[in-house]
Amino acid sequence: MPGPLRSPQERHSGEGRNPLTDEPCDQPLSGIRILDFSQIMMGPVATQLLADHGADVLKIERPGTGDIFRQALVDPDGTEHPAFGAVNRNKRSLVIDVRAPEGLALIDDLVREADVVVNNYRPGVMERLGLGYERLAGLNPRIVWAQGTGFGTEGAYVRKGGQDILAQALTGAMSHKADDGHPTAIYPISLADYTAGMNMVQGILMALLQRRRTGRGQRVEVSLYDSLLAMQILEATMALMDRPTLNWARMPLVGTFATSDGEIVLVGAFKPNPLRDICAALGLEDLSEHPDFAGMEAQAANKERLQALLTDAIGRFSTAEVIERLEAEDVLCAPVRTLPEALADPHTAPMIAEMPRNGRAPLRSVASPVHLPDTPPAPYRPPPAPGEGAAEALADYGITPERIEALTAAGVLA
Repeated sequence: MPGPLRSPQERHSGEGRNPLTDEPCDQPLSGIRILDFSQIMMGPVATQLLADHGADVLKIERPGTGDIFRQALVDPDGTEHPAFGAVNRNKRSLVIDVRAPEGLALIDDLVREADVVVNNYRPGVMERLGLGYERLAGLNPRIVWAQGTGFGTEGAYVRKGGQDILAQALTGAMSHKADDGHPTAIYPISLADYTAGMNMVQGILMALLQRRRTGRGQRVEVSLYDSLLAMQILEATMALMDRPTLNWARMPLVGTFATSDGEIVLVGAFKPNPLRDICAALGLEDLSEHPDFAGMEAQAANKERLQALLTDAIGRFSTAEVIERLEAEDVLCAPVRTLPEALADPHTAPMIAEMPRNGRAPLRSVASPVHLPDTPPAPYRPPPAPGEGAAEALADYGITPERIEALTAAGVLA
């Protein structure tokens, strides 16, 4: 028989209240309770997006160190590094010794009232802690148990430490180059962590939707490895079908070109004759009529000569001038900017979130990329200090003050 449309917590919460402000909250995920055992980036970035849109996320941290990302980087002002804050806003923190029997018993009681449990430990760790899916589902059959790993829960790499750069290397993502002569390079941004985190969000939401139909939760499993393979779905499909390599950076009318005051990227594609339009924009004769450049095959065969001509022509203009000329011919192009330049662009302003902090400068970060115009965004709150908001969170889960006091005195709660 299908389960109720809303969990007991959703039904009891009425319209829902923001656990950080106690104000009425009508966000899409209001009333969804998440116990977040994850750390570093993949799990935290997933639970942060869910928290941004109303979920009540309680970050479960170990005594002493907490989330190891808190201290993995040292901030110049001697306090918690902004990188931790980048993926942990809108959460509350519970510092608890889950290895203590009393700690595990408390977690059990939280699980009975929760909707989702999230972790990104290596396979087997949650089970050794007594927090594996089978046991927790026995306490709460409606629980959605989401796990992020480096390389899945089976196979040759199951015991390998999960890390973004390793996933880049093992999945072939690191091998993509504009030219075979270029050295292999690490992507300096966290491609796998962020992508896997967003896949985890999708999996959690799908499991919650399925729970409405069945009344039962389920496992959600994502990995850095699978996520980076999926990012390469076009390239991988071409390889699996024994077709030519798909590499945008090697196309003859694609590349970065220096201007008189900077650099642009050009994508000559999706038009009947993009080279003709590029030449018109740059004041060149129509090179597409030259036999060496007539058609994509000829352009690819003579790419070095063709791009040398384009480089010389583009270099005569400023970035603003050449962008204006190319866009007048509806050619895809953009200035190449640094991240600080992109952040300073007025177009970026709506994506900048500022969160006040007591005794410190506000934390400025990037807002949720998901925009719901018909649902006013919830206010952002800075990441919690270790244990911040724990008493209120435990009370929301029905834990009595006397029990909280006793567990604190026993060193189970910090």
